[in-house]
Amino acid sequence: MDLEQEKELVEKAKNDTQVFGELYDQYYPKIFGYVLRRTASIDVAQDVTSEVFFKALKNLGQFCYRGFPFSSWLYRIATNEIANYFRKNKREKFCLEEAFNSVSISNPSAETELLEAEAELKRHEDFLILHENLSKLSVKYQEVITLRFFENKQVKEIGEILGKREGTIKSLLHRGLEKLRKLME
Repeated sequence: MDLEQEKELVEKAKNDTQVFGELYDQYYPKIFGYVLRRTASIDVAQDVTSEVFFKALKNLGQFCYRGFPFSSWLYRIATNEIANYFRKNKREKFCLEEAFNSVSISNPSAETELLEAEAELKRHEDFLILHENLSKLSVKYQEVITLRFFENKQVKEIGEILGKREGTIKSLLHRGLEKLRKLME
């Protein structure tokens, strides 16, 4: 969907909640993925993402275009909701049993199943190690690194999402990546 189509859809959704469903269908996977990467918990990600879309629907009348996609506004709401979640709750550690149970197996062959499960578990373990180290950084670094490298947002859009200047975003990325590299060593 291009920016003009999106703009029309958002304007229609301001007056018709059924149309908001199209926006929800379009952006839910991206916002959910972002929240999941920041929280490393499927249950938390589902709850936070639901709250993001509830607030978006509730405040849609206040949204206005400033040259950035509607998704930037959703990412800003998501960033705020993630911060609210971490303020209210202690960080939860991922359970290895939960990680193992989330492994998906698609081939009935026992040997192939084992190999696929081991590969999936390894990817999940790598993600958890990265997430654990990323969570040791201050929130300002977590936000910019996640938006840039997991959500593939450009520096300008990250600035819009976080309400910061591009130079500040570049600086936060540089410093955050340096700190993350040191933690990963």
